[in-house]
Amino acid sequence: MANFFKKLFGKDKEQDQQNQQEELSEGDEQQSDEEIEKLLLEDEDVELIEAVQEPEISKAKPVGEVVHEQEALEVQDYEEEVQEIQEEVEEAFEAEEDMEAEATEGKVSFFSKLKDGLFKTRKNITDKINDVLVSFKAVDEDLFDELEEILITSDVGVETTMRILDNLRLKVKQQNIKEPMQIKGLLKQEMLEILGTSTEAIGTHSPEVILIIGVNGVGKTTSIGKISSRLKKSGKKVLIAAADTFRAAAIDQVEVWGKRAGVDVIKHQEGSDPAAVIFDAISAARSRKADVLICDTAGRLHNKKNLMEELRKIFKVIDREYPEAHKEVMLVLDATTGQNAISQAKIFKEVANITGIILTKLDGTAKGGIVIGIKSELDIPVKLIGVGEKVNDLQEFVPEDFVNALFAE
Repeated sequence: MANFFKKLFGKDKEQDQQNQQEELSEGDEQQSDEEIEKLLLEDEDVELIEAVQEPEISKAKPVGEVVHEQEALEVQDYEEEVQEIQEEVEEAFEAEEDMEAEATEGKVSFFSKLKDGLFKTRKNITDKINDVLVSFKAVDEDLFDELEEILITSDVGVETTMRILDNLRLKVKQQNIKEPMQIKGLLKQEMLEILGTSTEAIGTHSPEVILIIGVNGVGKTTSIGKISSRLKKSGKKVLIAAADTFRAAAIDQVEVWGKRAGVDVIKHQEGSDPAAVIFDAISAARSRKADVLICDTAGRLHNKKNLMEELRKIFKVIDREYPEAHKEVMLVLDATTGQNAISQAKIFKEVANITGIILTKLDGTAKGGIVIGIKSELDIPVKLIGVGEKVNDLQEFVPEDFVNALFAE
C-alpha cells in the first residue's frame, strides 16, 4: 500500500518537476542542469523525487526491436508446433505398421482394439451396473434409481436416461422379470435400439466430397489424415483441401498428414478465402479423376456468425461446382467434452445438414455413454470413433460391436 502511494504522489511530483523546469527555462535559458537539480532537491520529499528519477521507461527497448522479438517468438512457436505435428504423425504410422504386423499374425483384432479403447467407459458403466445388480435381491424403484445415477454420470444424458429406464420398467412388467441380473440383457437391447443399425461407410461413392466440420481442438485434421490413409489403402484416389486458412499451422498440419499418407493437398496462402480453396480443390479433383475429396474447415465457434457464413459459402460452392458428387458432412466431436459435444452439434446443425459424427478420443474418457446420447438427442448416426492414437484406431462405428465391447467381461 505504501508503494502505491509513493507511485501516486511520485507522478504528481514528476509533473511539478516538469512545470518547474519549464518555468526555469523561460526565465533563464542559460541556467545549468546542476542548478535545476539543486532547486528540485530543495523539495521536502526527496525520497519521492528519487523514485521518480528512476523511470522504468528508460530501460524499455525500442518499439521496433520489441516487435521483431515478438515476431521471432511467434515463428519459433509455429516451428515447434509443426515439429510436434510431424512427430505425432510419424508415431501414428510407425505404431500402425507394428499393429498391422501383429494383426497378420492373428494377435490383434478390431474388436479387441475397441474393447481396450472402451476400458474407462466400461469401468464407469458396466462394472458399476454389475455391482448394483448383484447387490439387489429384487427389481424395484431403488434399483432403477441406482441405474439412473450411473447412466447420467456416464454422460448418456438425462433425457436419454429417462427414455431407457421407462422402457426398462415397461419390459420388466411385461416379461414379469424378478431377477436383477436379467436387467443387464434388457439394457443392452435398449442401447442397440437407440443406436440403430450400421450406416453406409464414408468414401464408398465416386466422386464423393467429405466435408469435415467441428470446433478447433477436437481432432478434425488428425481425423482427415487417418481417413485419407484408410481410403488410400483401400485403393481410392484421394485429395485433401486445406480450407482451414485461419488457424496457425493448420495448412502445414494437413500437408504433413497428406505427405505421410501419400495424398495430395490443395492449398492457398494463410488467410485466403476458404471457399476459393474448395473451388480450386474441386477443379483439381475433376481433372485428376479423384474418387474422394476431403475438405478441412475452420472451427472458430467463438465467432459463430462468421464461421457459419463461411460454411454456407463452402456448401454453395460444392453444390454449384460439383453437383454430381455424393456429399458427406461429418461433424467431429471430442468424447472427453461430454454433454458439451451435444451442444456443439446443435449449433452446427443450424447451418449444416450433418450426415454423420466422428467421435474422437473415446479411449480417453470414462463417459463414453455420450455415443448413446448423441444418437438419441440428435438423431445423427455416429460413423467413426477414435479409440487410440494409431492410424487404424479411427474405426467404423458398428453399434452391435460397441455395445458388446461395452458389456464385455
